Formats: sequence, C-alpha cells, structure tokens
Amino acid sequence: MLLLYLFFLAAAAVVTADEGAFIGVNIGTDLSDMPSPTQVVALLKAQQIRHVRLYDADRAMLLALANTGIRVTVSVPNDQLLGIGQSNATAANWVARNILGHVPATNITAIAVGSEVLTALPNAAPVLVTALRFIQSALVAANLDSQIKVSTPHSSSIILDSFPPSQAFFNRSWDPVMVPLLKFLQTTGSHLMINVYPYYDYMQSNGVIPLDYALFRPLPPNKEAVDANTLLHYTNVFDAIVDAAYFAMSYLNFTNIPIIVTESGWPSKGDSNERDATLDNANTYNSNLIRHVYNNTGTPKHPGIAISTYIYELYNEDLRPGSVSEKNWGLFDANGVPVYILHLTGSGTVLANDTSNQTFCVAKEGADPKMLQAALDWACGPGKVDCSPLLQGQPCYEPDNVVAHATYAFDAYFHKMAMASGTCYFNGVATVTTTDPSHGSCIFPGSGGGNGTLTNGTLLAPSSNSTTSGCPSLHAYSAGVFMYSLIFGALLWRAVFF
Repeated sequence: MLLLYLFFLAAAAVVTADEGAFIGVNIGTDLSDMPSPTQVVALLKAQQIRHVRLYDADRAMLLALANTGIRVTVSVPNDQLLGIGQSNATAANWVARNILGHVPATNITAIAVGSEVLTALPNAAPVLVTALRFIQSALVAANLDSQIKVSTPHSSSIILDSFPPSQAFFNRSWDPVMVPLLKFLQTTGSHLMINVYPYYDYMQSNGVIPLDYALFRPLPPNKEAVDANTLLHYTNVFDAIVDAAYFAMSYLNFTNIPIIVTESGWPSKGDSNERDATLDNANTYNSNLIRHVYNNTGTPKHPGIAISTYIYELYNEDLRPGSVSEKNWGLFDANGVPVYILHLTGSGTVLANDTSNQTFCVAKEGADPKMLQAALDWACGPGKVDCSPLLQGQPCYEPDNVVAHATYAFDAYFHKMAMASGTCYFNGVATVTTTDPSHGSCIFPGSGGGNGTLTNGTLLAPSSNSTTSGCPSLHAYSAGVFMYSLIFGALLWRAVFF
C-alpha cells in the first residue's frame, strides 16, 4: 500500500513573517469505527503531522499524544461553554483536569473555547468573552499563559460585505462581543481564529465565483480579482476571506492581531447537487492550500505574514449528519488509508515519499471520448507535444484508441511543463497517477514509478466540439474564451477570469 506521507513542519504557535507557517489537521471523531488514540497518534507520527486540533480535551487522546512533541490545540465543547462562562471555579476545574493533568508531557499550545459560537450557539455569546477570561486566569495562576494561548474559532460568515475585502466589517450586532474579544486577544497575544471554507463560498455564489478561483488554480495577473479601494490583487478566495477578516478588525481599530485558520478544506464526495465535491477538487484544493501556506507569501494585505492553517480534517466522518459532503472532508479513512494522494511537487519536504519523478498524467476513467479527442488535438497542436510516437508503426501507436493516445499526450505535456500546477487538467478529462502507464516498448516520460493511487493535478482547460476519436488528429486546436466581469458591492470589486 502506498502511504501518504505529509511533512507538517514545526513552527512556533505565534505566527510572524520570520517564523513561517505550519499546516495542522483537525481530528473529528464521528466515525462508526473510530481508531483508538494510539492508532491515531501512530498515523500522525507516520505522516509527520506536528500540529493537531481536537474538538474536546479527551483524556485518552491527550495521554496518547504525550511525549510526541506534537503541538495540540484542545477545545472547550459548546455544550460546556455556558457553565465555564458563568463560573470562574468551573473554568479553573476544567483547566486543572484537562490541562494541568497533561502538561508538560503533552505539548498543549492553545485552547479553543467553543466553536463558531456566534453563529452556532448565539445564546452563549454573552458569556463567551467571560469564558475566555476565566480560562486565561486559570492559566495565569498555573504560570502557563505564555505557553498556552486562548481564543475561539469563528465562522467567516460573521464578516459582512467581504467583497471587496477592504470594505469588510463584522456583523455590527456582535460588536458587544467582538470588541471585548479583540481586546482580549490583543492583550494576551493570541490569534483571531477563523474557519475559511472557499467550498461553501463557491457553492453559495450561484456561479459568480469561478471554481478555479476557489481552488487556488493559477490565474494570469490581468485576470485576478482587484480590490478597487486598495488595488490589491487576489488570486484565490482563501486570501480574500483572510484579508476581509484583517480589514474587519481594522474597522474596529485593531491592527496587530494575527490570524490563524482553524478549519479549511474541500469535500471529496457529495450529493447529486454537489457536483464539485470530488476527489479531484479536494486533492487540488488541499494540495494547493498546503503549498500556499508553506510558501509564506501571506496575503495581499499582509505579504510575508504567514497564515498557519488546520486542514479539515484527518478522517472522513461517516456518522456526521447532513449531506454526503459532510461525511467526506477527510484525508484518510478509518483504516488510515489515504482518500487521495496529495500532489505536492514543488513544496519541499511536505510530501515524504515524493513521487515527483514517478508521477504521470493520464486520461480519466470514463471521460467523454469527444472531450478526450479535443484535448488530445490541443496537446499535439498548440500544446506542442511531440506526438510522433503515436503515429502508425511507432512504439505508442497500439492500442489504437483515443484513451491510450490521449494518455500519452497528456503525460508528455505534463512532463514537458515540469509537472507544474495546472498542467494535468484538460477540462477535467485528465488526472494524475503514480502508476506507470508505460507498456511494451512505449515508455512514458517520467517512467520508473510504482503502483499508486489516482490524484488530480490543477489547471488546464482546452475544450472542443470535435467529434473525432481513435488515432489523434495532429492539427491546431482553438480553445474558446470564457470571461467573467464581476462587480461585488458598490465599490467596483472587479474580477475577470479566463
């Protein structure tokens, strides 16, 4: 079995431009066959995952994490928030039981008090900041306040008018909570925790937000979204949401509070009305997210200021209620088998078993033959692939069908472009694999790999109405141009996409 190895580099809990970012994972437990804490930790160690967030403070899990060095964010569940927010003694008991009983052996670095309280449990909002203060007081008493930071994760939906980011502000009805909360975070040196889900923004935009923009697929500079107030260019939804949070804090006169993204991801499977919840898109989003975080580029508003992010989530949770997508956000199944192999070429040591020299671009199973032929024509024409091995009598002519020929052309283009992000897509009819498609005397570029699991590349989208199939037609292919002109709000938040 090919294991997915992720190197989640250690970094300090407080993010600055100098310290760099980290990628962590959330560990949900709504599985019918939840692995034991020992098994969970074994997977974390095997994958070199160095930062995790728990949705509670489960004793067995914290004991299993002891002496691993893994940085742990524990949580006060929403159902315990009212009690803690109404009683300093209850908060102190919670800290004594769930923190003091485990440090320093377990490397607890943060406490998330509640989860999306303002939107999920608004009746507890009046005691939210009090709960944070009570937890902080208990940490101060134990001399742990410099090691363990306290905050609370928010849904990005509390930010209104988030496009363009420069005009964003928090829902004013929450000012009685947000202002003292931000003062608390500023005073204690803690992060604003926010959950960022471009998938939901994309799904709820009714086609206004292009899929490529949500998935971090590369855009040429003249096609990026531009904030007319600041002239900042945005290449993806993630950065726009994070900067909207920065601007919303600035609106309340808080300019020095760092942000950490406590949840972000993309579902790998969905209902019939969730057609973009796919393995390919989940792979593309999370691979590009990891690469984006480790590049330390920051956001347009704060370039070079790292945005550490926890991927949602470690396991698929089959017991979660709701749509199919709700159960399919995980990187692994309950047996620790990767749902897909992240394609992280160019991201340094993030992928331990780096298959960058053993990765192939192939025709996707079940792809429309007409679309395959169109993409094949493009690769052998404008794509400037040497398709001569596909001619009759040459090593890759057999089998003489559009799938086999397209696979060769796709892979030749993929390697010609140095497997760059966006070069194995072809309007969705191509996919990346670690299984070598070479056969007989037909040797593919990059040959030498072993067996593997299918994953997706990113952006490339030739399309055609060609109806031919079989042997490739080596003629030029003219792609159509699809343009969007969007105005978000009253301030000319404009974006044009190819």
